[in-house]
Parts: sequence; structure tokens; C-alpha cells
Amino acid sequence: MRAKLEKERVLVVDDSPNMLEVIERNLAAQGYQVLTATGVPAAIALLETCHVHLVITDLMMPQSSGMDLVQHIRENCRGTGVMMITGYPSIRGAVDAIQTGAEEFLPKPFTDEELVLAVRKTLQKMKSHCLRHPEPAQPTPAQSGLIGTSEPMRQVFTAIKRTASTSATVLLTGESGTGKELVARAIHYGSARASAAFVPVNCGGIPEGLLESELFGHMKGAFTGATESRAGLFHAADGGTIFLDEVSEMSLSMQVKLLRAIQEKEVCMVGSTRTRKVDVRILAATNKNLADLVKKGAFREDLFYRLNVITIILPPLRERGEDISLLVQHFAERYSIEACRPALRFSERALRILLNYNWPGNVRELENVIQRLAVMNEGDLVEAPDLPQLMRFSALRKTSLTRTLAEMDRDYIKDVLQSVGGNKTKASEILGIDRKTLRLRLKEC
Repeated sequence: MRAKLEKERVLVVDDSPNMLEVIERNLAAQGYQVLTATGVPAAIALLETCHVHLVITDLMMPQSSGMDLVQHIRENCRGTGVMMITGYPSIRGAVDAIQTGAEEFLPKPFTDEELVLAVRKTLQKMKSHCLRHPEPAQPTPAQSGLIGTSEPMRQVFTAIKRTASTSATVLLTGESGTGKELVARAIHYGSARASAAFVPVNCGGIPEGLLESELFGHMKGAFTGATESRAGLFHAADGGTIFLDEVSEMSLSMQVKLLRAIQEKEVCMVGSTRTRKVDVRILAATNKNLADLVKKGAFREDLFYRLNVITIILPPLRERGEDISLLVQHFAERYSIEACRPALRFSERALRILLNYNWPGNVRELENVIQRLAVMNEGDLVEAPDLPQLMRFSALRKTSLTRTLAEMDRDYIKDVLQSVGGNKTKASEILGIDRKTLRLRLKEC
């Protein structure tokens, strides 16, 4: 036999013991689970320990009034209905109660039938509201290539769902390799703009002299080499989303032009005096602390506040413990298929090394390691010696305290470079330096 449905729980708040007794007796007879409190502090204490479907509160009480309780419920309790009762009925009081957040206003004295009818009406209002505005579904483990079931990633999935339904500017922050572009794509393709273009721009990868032209376009003859007029990336993203990756790399002069484009929702092509309206949602990302850059004068404060309407912080892989094994399995299957070989398997020791490694390059580093194993490993079983040297235990590395900092720095750079198969671009991303700096460091080695 199926279990009975949970009784709807009602909290009655009134400083009159007689009124509490009457309401409790009548509602209990109708099958409701009734709790009582003689004042606002006691009511709040109950609300903090259990979920209540409906609060019936008197308006006039010592210390804190029923209005205070209504406001507290609206700002702290999700899905709880409120019914106000009072022995001092007035039109103004009813309006104030409804505006504060009460669903129903019932003047004293009232009959048993009026009480029960008002309670049913209020609960029905709350049920209808929940049907119109259901709680967001629990995020799935994979959205637009994002993999994870850890609590930090569940928070990211929830943020994606909520921001996708808005047109607000979003700033994505986090270390290199945490998946900021994947999150930006998930927001775009979960929004009403999904059928329009998603245009990613690597602000740090475009020379300063060309960035304005790339973003806003240029007219024929605007500069040497401009043999024809060409629309910019903002035009390409019209109606859709533009993703400004590494926005912190923009010069201050370019930041002024971007700020104007955001404020006015229009762009001016290089070499033109006419502006054009564009409907573009802006998502920006950085692995640097923009607030610190603002204090140093390296990033405009007004642009920071324009971009920082909503912030989503992506957790580093080292804080996503249980996700590492999921990602290893995902990338192993993917790159084994690409390499036309049986799926990689990992020994217990090899998997333990992967789980305990700090992953300074985050998911991107893990992906590179698995891809290299899928291509280079002789068999389908990955054992500890098959992993990159910097991940494996070394008695010499652990006990030698005579090496200089420069030597350790040099060896770490070499280890990272080896782990990505010599790819300098990927190595520089993991190390958090640009390719030019990496080349200089390699010359010194």
C-alpha cells in the first residue's frame, strides 16, 4: 500500500494563547499539521528548523509585528505562504500586508468556515505559483561538454541555468584551463539567443593594433592594408552572444571603446563616423583578479562594473576531487576512439596518482595528459610509469634540498612541456605565462 502524502504544515503565530488554541484545533481537525508560536522570535526559530507550507500570523504583537515576520519570510523562506489575521482591520492594513508579501488578509472575528476557506485558498495560491515557477531542475553532469558531479560544479551548473534566462552581462573568473569558454557556450545555448551566433574572441591573442578593427570592423582605406570594408565580430554576433576571453589583456584605450559599445549598444567601424546599433549579449572571462587590476589602475573601474553584473567563479580541478575520475574516463573514451584503439584502462596506482596530483593546469592539463597517453602508450593499460614524470614520486626530488630555485623552476617547465608533448601554447597556458616568456625561459634552461 502506498504511503500517505505528507500533511501540509501550518505555523500559527499569535500572542493570544486562546486564539492559538482555537486555530490549532480547527486546522488539526481538517488534517493539517499545526505548529504554534507566541511571537516572532519563536516563529523564526521554528522556520529555521523545518519547512512550513503556510504561516498564519497576527498583525499586532509585542516586540516585532506580523509585518516584520512577513518580510522575514519573504526574504528567507522559499515556497512558504503567509496569511495575515488582525483584530484591527482596515483597507490600509490589508494593502500593506499584501504589498509586504502576504497572500491573504483575514480580519477578526472570523468563523471556523472562513478560517478553513482562507487557509485552503492561500495554499492553493502557493501551489499555483509553484506550477508557474517551478524550481530549476537539478543540473545534469554534462552540459555543453562540462563534466562533474561535485558540489562546486553543481553550483556552476545552477548558475548557468539561472543566467541563461537573462540578458545580463556575465563575468567568468577562474584559473586557466577551468573551462570558462565551455560555461560561456552553455549560457548562450541555454538562452533565447541560442539560434543566433556565439562569437568567441581571444583578446590576448589579437595584436593591440588590430583588436579594434576585429571587434568593430573597418572601412576601406581606414589603414594600410584595408583594401575593402569588413564588418567586425560585434556585427557577426548581432542578435547573439560575444565572448570576450582574457578581457584583462585589453589596453586602457581599447577598454574605453568597449565600454562605449556596452553602454550605447552601438559600434563604430574604424575609419567611419557613423555608428550602428547592435543587439549583443556580452560574456567576459579572465584568469586575473580584475578588482586588483582596478586598484592598480590597469583596468577601468567603470568597465569592471559593467562586466561584473553577474560573476561565476569556476573552481580549480584540485577542489573538484570526485570529478577527476569522471574526467579521466570521459577523455580516455574520447581520445581512444580518435586514436582507433581500445579504451584506456588505468591501474589502481596510476589512478591514485591522477587523483592526488595538484593539476595546476586544471581540466585542460588533464585532457592533454590523457590525449598523449591515448596516442603514445604501448598498451591499453596505463600504469604509474606511463604517466608524466612530474606526476610521479621521486625520492631524489623529494630529499634533495641543495637545488636552487632556478633549477627547480627549469625542471618544472621541462616537465610541463613534456606532459603536453612539446606544445608550447598548451604549456604556457598551464604555466600561466605567455609564449614569449616561455621562449625566454627555455633559452635560459
